Amino acid sequence: CLSYAQDSMKRRDLIALAAAQAWPMAQAATPGEVPTGQPLREALLQGLNGPARKLSSYRGKPLVINVWASWCGPCRAEMGSLERLAWGELAPHIAVIGISTDDYVDRAMGFLRHSNATINHYLDRQLEMENMLGATHLPLTVLVDAKGVVREKVAGAQAWDGPEARRLIERSFGLGKAVRRL
Repeated sequence: CLSYAQDSMKRRDLIALAAAQAWPMAQAATPGEVPTGQPLREALLQGLNGPARKLSSYRGKPLVINVWASWCGPCRAEMGSLERLAWGELAPHIAVIGISTDDYVDRAMGFLRHSNATINHYLDRQLEMENMLGATHLPLTVLVDAKGVVREKVAGAQAWDGPEARRLIERSFGLGKAVRRL
């Protein structure tokens, strides 16, 4: 028979072991995730507020991809800053798109109508883009260079029209000199 102290220690060790084994799974990449520094694979994007489009059709210009859901408060909060980014000073140099992970098209469309979205948004019903981009948390914004290579992944809501985001975008895409000449 184990003493209370031995039993307590054994339980604590089992909990620590279980937590240690679960940690890698919690940090694991999504199935098929494209890591930073690698090119995105081809995908057909299903249009929400516009036509379907191949992901490769965005090549030739740096691309900012925002993964969101209508039920996600931080996603909703940053959407306006993505619109301002898409139409601001960097607009001639980048493209900005959204990928909704919503299960229900009507909810995603309702949010887009409510937010007066003008940038192209697509629906990711089969989790293809969510997995490819590594969206384990929402929102996720992925910076992809003109050749289709993933340069940065930013988890969590950001002020995409602010100076910190601008510096990140300029640095990631090598835009600093080109933008300053405007």
